[in-house]
Amino acid sequence: MSSLYPLSVLDLAPIVQGSSPAESFKNTIQLAQQADAGQFTRYWLAEHHGMVGIASAATSVLIAHVANHTQRIRVGAGGIMLPNHSPLVIAEQFGTLESLFPNRIDLGLGRAPGSDQRTAQALRRNLQSDPNEFPHDVLELLDYLSNAPQQPVPAVPGKGTNVPIWILGSSLFGAQLAAMLGLPYAFASHFAPAQMMDAIAVYRSQFKPSEYLAKPHVMLGFNVFAADTDEKAHYLASSWQQSFVSLRQGRPIQLPPPVANYIERSADIGQAVMEHALKCAAIGSLDTITQQTQAFIDKTGADELMVTCNMFDQQARLESYALLAQAHKQLRPAPTVNL
Repeated sequence: MSSLYPLSVLDLAPIVQGSSPAESFKNTIQLAQQADAGQFTRYWLAEHHGMVGIASAATSVLIAHVANHTQRIRVGAGGIMLPNHSPLVIAEQFGTLESLFPNRIDLGLGRAPGSDQRTAQALRRNLQSDPNEFPHDVLELLDYLSNAPQQPVPAVPGKGTNVPIWILGSSLFGAQLAAMLGLPYAFASHFAPAQMMDAIAVYRSQFKPSEYLAKPHVMLGFNVFAADTDEKAHYLASSWQQSFVSLRQGRPIQLPPPVANYIERSADIGQAVMEHALKCAAIGSLDTITQQTQAFIDKTGADELMVTCNMFDQQARLESYALLAQAHKQLRPAPTVNL
């Protein structure tokens, strides 16, 4: 297994139209168990609030549920939006998870609130908080989880668990912070690819080895929609495309059924949004996704891919990841980092 190129799964626990969070969680366990039985490295869930189509708001709770129903795969947050929480609370939550599931928990940290202003107020956040506090909060959290924390209040559980922390981002800020702290870096290229290549270059060039990581490690978000034929895969991907365009227009929705030729039939704004997002996507048959995924690895020099696939039909989503597992056997690291 160690010889395979690292592929991981990002699950937003999508709620499809006409369904419920309970059904979404059943689907999550199905997919997690399939990934666990295969050769996938991680299974991550992301914190979002006030989103009618995403059920992973209570991220730590859902991570525990997934870890309890799997055996091998690492389970974690991609990520926890640290401005929503005190570092002590997150240290306690993830210290608890690590104590329950030793050596299987990851903690990805993001700087965005994962919500709009009104939702942020409902979360009891201080809307006047300075985003520059994020680096300080990361350092505080690292300290809480360390063997010899300096904080006056201990994290129990938490102290000495040394849960691996990743910095998440979609801009150069996260790349610079991850490099400065010597932490692994995950870029949200699956939905915001604009600064991807610049962020990779900044992270690699500025990386400082640390007690956490000896050399830079970049994981990139990537969309994969696989099916028996290219035509069917593009049809199934239209659920994600509809949801993504609607979100960009300020109207988050539950994941809708697929429609034929969605991009071609979309207004100019929809086509522009999807042209941007499709830069980090592989859509098609087994051969097509293998070629497109390898091309993305070669272009970026990514050390690992975090793959997401929001499909309306659960069986189609499972089959998509099964095809990706077949493609996995043929993927290889980039021969050189092309920046």
